[in-house]
Amino acid sequence: MKNHPPPASPPVPPVFSAVFDMDGVIVDNRDFHFRAWERFAREHGLPFDPEYFKNNLFGRVNREILKGLFKADLPPEEAARYAQEKEALYRELYKGHVRPAAGLVDLLEELKAAGITTAVATSAPRINLAFVLEEADLRPFFDVLVDIGAVLKGKPEPDLYLRAAEELRRRPEECVAFEDSYPGVASALAAGMRVVGVTTTHTAAELGRVRLAIADFRGVSVEKLRALFIEPPPGWIE
Repeated sequence: MKNHPPPASPPVPPVFSAVFDMDGVIVDNRDFHFRAWERFAREHGLPFDPEYFKNNLFGRVNREILKGLFKADLPPEEAARYAQEKEALYRELYKGHVRPAAGLVDLLEELKAAGITTAVATSAPRINLAFVLEEADLRPFFDVLVDIGAVLKGKPEPDLYLRAAEELRRRPEECVAFEDSYPGVASALAAGMRVVGVTTTHTAAELGRVRLAIADFRGVSVEKLRALFIEPPPGWIE
């Protein structure tokens, strides 16, 4: 009688953490940021090309956006003052309109129930992060908050995601990141994370090498996220 090797055990779903970008991901606030930048440009007499802005500047840190609008490097103090002015415009426009992305609260509740730790990693300043989490009543769901003030370099550099992983006490490859912009996807990939692309700003193909593309969080589950670490799921994009 021949001895047959035992059947292979199925892969063990890993322990992981979830890291969320803020703008365009946990809240669909892109239009309010766009309107704030458009108003800022108008008030300062700067040309504003919507398509150029969307394709080349949106999703970057403020100093890079300001450089793109002014077509020049600004002194740090001046750039900081302009950035604060724009962010105040954004909060003024957005107040009273902040809503969690569709399906997000259900997913966050499921993650919390499963003991999966979560973080926000955003290029926004802390004042905007606190504003959004308070207005949307989302603060209790996140274990770690990382904003642009915590790192030297913003997206597309990996610093924000590496800092989030460090504070979550996870290796980056044990994290799944949710992103909606080119710089954000590049940042999370450079850090070594699995990336889910949220198509609020760009199509799935435009976002590049995301593991899964979603329009919002409806239908996203812990089981579906665990599958990202085991095998290519339906919706895999190379």
